[in-house]
Amino acid sequence: FFHSGTPSVIDSIVSNPKVALIAFTGSVAGGLAVQKAAAGRVVPVGLELGGKDAAYVRADVDVAWAADEIVDGAVFNSGQSCCSIERVYVDSSIHDKFIEEVQRVLSNYKLGDPFDPSTHVGPVISKRSLIAIEGQISDAIVSGARNVTPANKTFEAKPADGNFVAPTLLVDVDHTMDIMREETFGPVIPVMRVTSDAEAVELMNDSQFGLTGSIWTADVERGEELAAEVEAGTVFVNRCDFPSPDLAWTGWKDSGRGVTLSRFGFEQFVRLKSFHVKAYPKK
Repeated sequence: FFHSGTPSVIDSIVSNPKVALIAFTGSVAGGLAVQKAAAGRVVPVGLELGGKDAAYVRADVDVAWAADEIVDGAVFNSGQSCCSIERVYVDSSIHDKFIEEVQRVLSNYKLGDPFDPSTHVGPVISKRSLIAIEGQISDAIVSGARNVTPANKTFEAKPADGNFVAPTLLVDVDHTMDIMREETFGPVIPVMRVTSDAEAVELMNDSQFGLTGSIWTADVERGEELAAEVEAGTVFVNRCDFPSPDLAWTGWKDSGRGVTLSRFGFEQFVRLKSFHVKAYPKK
């Protein structure tokens, strides 16, 4: 296992004939670079790349419960998870109530020292990441989105030491905005109204990425039907951000290729070998 973003290091690893399998986790640009570097060899390449994981909240759901779960799925680890919820579509009939419930949840969250057990949200990984996240938020607001994050003293008085991004709740977003199209990798919850299951699925699929998605509904059977229509390697029903070791973990579209986890993932990391043995003839 190597952790490096240096092209020369990646090149030397990927081109080494002793490396029999390449499994890369990172950005789309990084994945393309790895794939290009490996093109001169006959070697399997697995790529787990970016995501823009969508959640759809149906009208029949317990709104308070869904808000609790979705906030956790969006801001856990400061939103720095490959399967963090990055965009939310909510049935128009419960949209306003859902926003109120998300505000309730966020008002009780604490931004601060990640080593403090009472902290919910710590810093993001780097200054560069902070600038990118805040840039997406600012651009969305300039384009018409509204910041409806509730009052929270810990959000407003961020620690001076560290790359802290306060959890941010946005409404009036649309698919012309990067906040709904590009990977954010931060504690941002953009929420968009929809009027039907069909519209929700269409918007969930309107993305270059396809890592995970989630459906939130009291009708689990209908949730499974909708999950089958979502173009993503993993679709959750009434949960999120929880890779299961017995299920294949794979990305569709620009989210990658290859498999980890499950027996399918295990098989990616072994070589097949057949033994064809004939009994020795009797004298």
